[in-house]
Amino acid sequence: MRGYSLGMRQRLGIAQALLGEPRVLVLDEPANGLDPQGIVWLRTLVRSLADDGCAVLLSSHLLHEVEQVADRIVMIGNGRVLAAGSTRELAAGHGLEHLYFQLTTPTDRSAA
Repeated sequence: MRGYSLGMRQRLGIAQALLGEPRVLVLDEPANGLDPQGIVWLRTLVRSLADDGCAVLLSSHLLHEVEQVADRIVMIGNGRVLAAGSTRELAAGHGLEHLYFQLTTPTDRSAA
């Protein structure tokens, strides 16, 4: 495995996590190291698992990717919950990245 790329090691880790057919799957930054084809594979996999009844908890900084696969979102910043709700609710308008910046950008620019 030492000679494998980061993306291939990431895929192997996900495959290993799926061996026991878990009812709950926790993935932390699963797209890290994946090429575009791997990211599409991951999206399809996560959506398929959720559709089959597996609870998938996904932690990621790639909010545009989260927006494509998640049903519900809890957005956390500086150790506190910034927003929680359905993807449709939270992404309405400009998307999750826009919401995140709205919630984390100081309104008083002189304080920044």
